[in-house]
Amino acid sequence: MTDTIPMAHVVAPGRVELLPRPMPEPGFADVLIQVRAVTLCGSDLHIFKGKHPAAALPVSVGHEIAGEVIAVGEGVTRVRIGDRVAIEPVIACGACHFCQRGQYHLCTDISFQYRRGQGGLSTHFCAPERWVHRLPERANYAEGALLEPLSVALHALKVSGLKLGQSCAIFGAGAIGLLLLQAARLAGAEPVFIVDLRPFRLAQAMELGAAAALDNREGKAVEQILDMTAGLGVEVAFEAVGLPVTLQQTLQSLRKGGKATLVGLFEQAEVLLPANIFVQREISLAGSQGYNWNFQEAVLMLAARRVDLQRLVTHRFSLENVQDAFELLADSSAEAVKILVEVDH
Repeated sequence: MTDTIPMAHVVAPGRVELLPRPMPEPGFADVLIQVRAVTLCGSDLHIFKGKHPAAALPVSVGHEIAGEVIAVGEGVTRVRIGDRVAIEPVIACGACHFCQRGQYHLCTDISFQYRRGQGGLSTHFCAPERWVHRLPERANYAEGALLEPLSVALHALKVSGLKLGQSCAIFGAGAIGLLLLQAARLAGAEPVFIVDLRPFRLAQAMELGAAAALDNREGKAVEQILDMTAGLGVEVAFEAVGLPVTLQQTLQSLRKGGKATLVGLFEQAEVLLPANIFVQREISLAGSQGYNWNFQEAVLMLAARRVDLQRLVTHRFSLENVQDAFELLADSSAEAVKILVEVDH
């Protein structure tokens, strides 16, 4: 086995390089994975732009990962060499107030592997067995990588408290928005509206069952939602973009007593909000942080084919062309939803 492996790092805004790193060795309870597929997400884009609020450059990158187990530590009991797996890339202390209550997503020292020097855009990845999830028999590696964003969507859905028959609006038809759309429909939301600026994403949303896919390039989505809900607005809304304007629109789309859930990551440290709307309409705003026991649900949903993950993959790149993959990710005119980096060995 080689002594070093290539690992992608964002070394400066707009520049990704494959740098040599020591081959990881599994500890007592660790699993060594040969990486097969990594998908890129919005937080990766923030890193590429040098604007991620919790990941200063230079930093390794890639956290939506699937691959094959090639070595295990002596204490590993649940997975075996040859298993196809997805990785939950979280790092939690296990000892703080929140971890002790099973809320590891709120760990006081919460982090992710890429922020600690081990990005998924590499040939190999080492993780504690507790964060390794076997793929369903019929799932491919691309779908395995997408279990991570599906878990994000499932957690946001739980935070929202969405109930059967409630109306719902999703601002942002990227991967998280489209996964929220599928999850909300499975939970019995009706109708589900989705809002975006890109026609090709809105077309995908309609194919996935949106009641209406609203083009917001003229900023009229809130008006349209009100028109389609007898002037009331929706009971539940999600912000899955990370922009001040869409956050305000998400709040404005709510009916009295409604609840908005914030999923998008903001590059700005502070955002102005219309404060009086919270009192006058008795609405609420909640944040959704990552996932908490949601990977297990995501695996079951994929096994039962309750969600369509494959449809989200619009572009494929090799690890050697990772710079091109990120440039496409940053191109707002590109018809991309999920960019997949395939790792050949």
